[in-house]
Amino acid sequence: MSPIAGYLFIFFARVADVSLATIRTIMIVKGHRLQAAVIGFFEVIIYITALTQVVGKLNNPLNLLSYALGFATGNFVGSFIEEKLALGYTTVQVITQRSQLCEKIRNCGFGVTTLNGMGKEGIREVLMISTARKDLPNLISLIEEEDDSAFITVLDTKSAKGGYFKQNK
Repeated sequence: MSPIAGYLFIFFARVADVSLATIRTIMIVKGHRLQAAVIGFFEVIIYITALTQVVGKLNNPLNLLSYALGFATGNFVGSFIEEKLALGYTTVQVITQRSQLCEKIRNCGFGVTTLNGMGKEGIREVLMISTARKDLPNLISLIEEEDDSAFITVLDTKSAKGGYFKQNK
């Protein structure tokens, strides 16, 4: 194998294994143990293969550089993939003065629970919306279109049971 092919192999192997490690970690956090185990199996095979290429030739600093660049790039790629997969659920809390916002969100198919709240400047409506993470950008856009002064927090939801979730049409 030519030296450049070796560097590229190390780089792309690290990108792959670190990306898989990121996805595996998310799967564990979300409670998907079986998927995490399968991903971990392939992750470690790729990791050991790449590591063998570097440890066997420690006198070549370009191997180490390729390994480190692959690691850094793998972190970026893994987080990008996880963001695009948008696995699981999220809870969005909205604090608003606009009482009509709740109905607009419901009319778009989202389930909303409302609470009354008291803020520094008076009574506010607190909206609690649990939704699939893949629907989050659309929900945030809808809220911002209707009330650009709304206070929005987004929380990761490990699990959910019962209630109403947006139906795919």
